[in-house]
Amino acid sequence: MTTTETTTDAFRSEVRSWLEANCPPEMRQPVRDEDDACWGGRNFVFKSEAQRIWLERMGAKGWTAPEWPAEYGGGGLSRDESKILRQEMQALKCRSPLLSFGIWMLGPALLKYGSEEQKRTHLPKIVRGEIRWCQGYSEPNAGSDLASLQTHAEDGGDHFLVNGQKIWTSYADKADWIFCLVRTDRDAKKHTGISFVLFDMQTPGVSTRPITLISGKSPFCETFFDNVKVPKANLVGQLNGGWEIAKYLLTHEREMIGAIGDRTVSRPLGQLAASWIGTDGNGKLDDPVLRAQIAMFEVDEMAFRLTMERTVDLARHGKGNPAFSSALKYYGAELNKRRYELMMSAGGANALEWESDRSRDGELARTWLRTKGNSIEGGTSEVQLNVIAKRILGLPGA
Repeated sequence: MTTTETTTDAFRSEVRSWLEANCPPEMRQPVRDEDDACWGGRNFVFKSEAQRIWLERMGAKGWTAPEWPAEYGGGGLSRDESKILRQEMQALKCRSPLLSFGIWMLGPALLKYGSEEQKRTHLPKIVRGEIRWCQGYSEPNAGSDLASLQTHAEDGGDHFLVNGQKIWTSYADKADWIFCLVRTDRDAKKHTGISFVLFDMQTPGVSTRPITLISGKSPFCETFFDNVKVPKANLVGQLNGGWEIAKYLLTHEREMIGAIGDRTVSRPLGQLAASWIGTDGNGKLDDPVLRAQIAMFEVDEMAFRLTMERTVDLARHGKGNPAFSSALKYYGAELNKRRYELMMSAGGANALEWESDRSRDGELARTWLRTKGNSIEGGTSEVQLNVIAKRILGLPGA
């Protein structure tokens, strides 16, 4: 056995022992619904003491953001060590201690473009789940063509004065802070007059209004800015240089959305379908057509999971393509839509229940409807295919 293998085995054993000793039994149960997940933040109410303890312990360890530098509160782990941590958490069925746009999107952008003061101010709080972030990107007339955004920031000396509107701002009504794209030069070409700023959602002039989707529920909000005073110290990167940051952050957002292609339900789809439909005399799902469809789906699901791992390995060796996040986002979104179509087929008429204790307030039907938005949010599937064609396949533009 090589020294590297010995070191790896020792680290794996250490991680497993720590998780076994520190992950409460309740946090080894599947997340029942969105309300059962931990988002952290100033106003978050823990559903149980076990949930609070699990976040506290993982945050103190830096393992909510395992690859971030320890000096900013992260775990300081290598990619290989982080992979081992994920594997051991999966083996013990440990829940993610924290869901966070700060970890998935803002953190990587701050690590690359933020000032030292911004990193030390915000990153440790993100790691510990003390601040919940939302994303101020899309606007009523600036969705896929994001660079057409019109929310603007006027120079006020030591601050900016922000006015405008954002839309589809996920959890804006629950977030503490927002990372936001604003136009700081109205005369410049649309991609070159944009800046990236951070501000507290409690700042006077900020208001939100929830948007209800076809599912009857929604995390989305309209967000309005009326003379919002933002200190210039909250400008990330260079003035009018926000588009570069925006693009970098979008690659992480697309990877985050793409990850929904990996299993998002507590059990394999075949097992769930069998519990609803039943099995034949050979113990197989008692619907041969659906059984074949699910088998094909689960092969694709496993292939996607391995592709995500390969993407991480390529990036580690400097061979990754930034545009590949579009491929992950496209396929992950389409795969998740297929997953819930099959679940609805397996559930039959019962899956259409909308308001009942048995259906947990129509959880399956509402989630199925919600997945339709997967191919729109974070850039439509059509936009992702254009990116793939141009930046990965090298095809000429129209």
